[in-house]
Amino acid sequence: MIDETKHDPSQPVVKGADVIYRPAGNAGEYAPLATNPYVGCGHRCAYCYVPNAMHISRAEFNQPGVLREGYMDRLAKDARLHSSAGLDDVQRQIFITFSSDPWHPGPDSRWTRSILTKLTHEGLAFCTLTKSGLGSLRDADMFRPDHDAYAASLTSLDDRFSKKWEPAAALPGDRIEALKRMHDRGIFTWVSIEPTLDVEHSLAVIRATHRFVDLYKVGRANYLKEITANTDWRDYTLRIVDLMHEIEQPHYVKRDLQAYLPTGYHNPLRIAQHH
Repeated sequence: MIDETKHDPSQPVVKGADVIYRPAGNAGEYAPLATNPYVGCGHRCAYCYVPNAMHISRAEFNQPGVLREGYMDRLAKDARLHSSAGLDDVQRQIFITFSSDPWHPGPDSRWTRSILTKLTHEGLAFCTLTKSGLGSLRDADMFRPDHDAYAASLTSLDDRFSKKWEPAAALPGDRIEALKRMHDRGIFTWVSIEPTLDVEHSLAVIRATHRFVDLYKVGRANYLKEITANTDWRDYTLRIVDLMHEIEQPHYVKRDLQAYLPTGYHNPLRIAQHH
C-alpha cells in the first residue's frame, strides 16, 4: 500500500488524520492534501507507477477499483479533523486521487459522490484528477466554483496514441469535452501534462485546450527508459516556457524539469484552485 504517513515537513500535519494525508515527493507537487479511496483502477495505462508504489501486480491493479476497507468511516473522522484545523484556503482542498481514478471503470466508483458529499458537508474543498472524460460529469453538480477544481490528465490529442498508452481510459476528445463543460459551469479546470510521452503531442494538448483550462502542471516521463533517454528535456522545458508566455497561462513546471528553467523563473508551487 502507499505509505500515507509520509508528508512534506514544510507543511503542518493534522494530528490523528489517517486517510486524508499530506503527500510527499512528486505527488506532493500536485497537492498539499490528498485521499486515496480506491485500490485498482482499470484504465490500464502502460506508464502507471502506482502498482510498484502499492506493491501489487499490474494485473491486479488493472482490475476495476474497489473501495478500501473501512474507508468511509475513516474519511468521516479525518474530514472532521481537517475541518476544525484552521487550514488556509489552499490547504482545505483535498486531492482525489493518486492511487486510482475517481471515476474508474468499476461499480465501486459510485462511492465518489459520497466522498465529495462528505468533504462538502465538513466545509472542505476538493480537486479531482481523472481520465474518465464525460463519465465523470455524473457528479458535475457537486463542484462549487468558489471551492473546487476539476483536472484531467492528457498525453496526446491522437486517439491511436492514447489507445497505445491508456487503452481503457476515455479518448482525448472525450476528456477535453468534459473540461469544456466544467469550465462552462464556472469550475476551475487544470490539466496534468504528465507523463510527457512525446514532446510534440504534449505541446499540442496545451495549444488545443488553453482557452478553457485555468492551469497546467507539467512533468516528464520518469519510469520509461526509452522515452527518458531519447528526449531533450532542456529543449522541452524551454519550449513549454515560450508557449506559456505566448498564451499567458498559469502553469507549474515540476521539479524534474526545473533545472532547465531560466534563472529566477516565476514558478509558484501552489495557487488557489477555484474561482
